Amino acid sequence: MSSSIVLTQDEVQSLTGRHRKDAQVKALRFMGIEHRVRPDGSVAVLKAHIDQVLGGSLTRSSKPHRAEPNWAALDG
Repeated sequence: MSSSIVLTQDEVQSLTGRHRKDAQVKALRFMGIEHRVRPDGSVAVLKAHIDQVLGGSLTRSSKPHRAEPNWAALDG
């Protein structure tokens, strides 16, 4: 089983919440997600771009990043 570099059509539907191709394109534009429309009208979205735009995949560290205040700045 080969791993595709683009989202499946089901994944595009899940991401956009839309079933019609024109509505998917509109939703992707609104979200700032790069995509291409294939000659058959289907929508292609790179998985790597989704990881970049939406903050990464679940395979990365499951430990959440916590921002801490710069307490030293208050002493000055």
